[in-house]
Amino acid sequence: MSKLRKAKSRQVRVAGRAISPWWLALGAVGLAIFLGVQAGGGVRGPDAPEGIDLALVAAGEQLYTASCAACHGADLRGTPTGPPFLNVIYAPNHHGDEAFQQAAALGVTPHHWEFGPMPPVAGLTRDEVSKIVAFVRSEQQFAGIVRDPSHP
Repeated sequence: MSKLRKAKSRQVRVAGRAISPWWLALGAVGLAIFLGVQAGGGVRGPDAPEGIDLALVAAGEQLYTASCAACHGADLRGTPTGPPFLNVIYAPNHHGDEAFQQAAALGVTPHHWEFGPMPPVAGLTRDEVSKIVAFVRSEQQFAGIVRDPSHP
């Protein structure tokens, strides 16, 4: 049997077309990755740092997107109007979780950045800010930001 004939005999017919089993396997892997991302709340699902509540983080991500991303960036890397949260200045030992609560409730006078003052974020509860903080902290951990070495 010729090599061409062997290759054709291994093909699978899908919707009337001959498809190599390798393409089917590649498609199955792609589908599995896609479904895993959808179910796990993002690409980091299996790689999430230990102790991360993925449901809490997902809820926080939605709240962050709606209430914070316009100024602090969808990727937490800041914008021309707001500083980045993926910076050691926002590590837990420099700006603790309560600092986020106070900023959302009362606003902030800038003290690290040359941005204008941050106004209070209307309509966010303490519980919602806690969810946002969980999202920010998980992204910081994933980026390797766990403490500011210049801050006690």
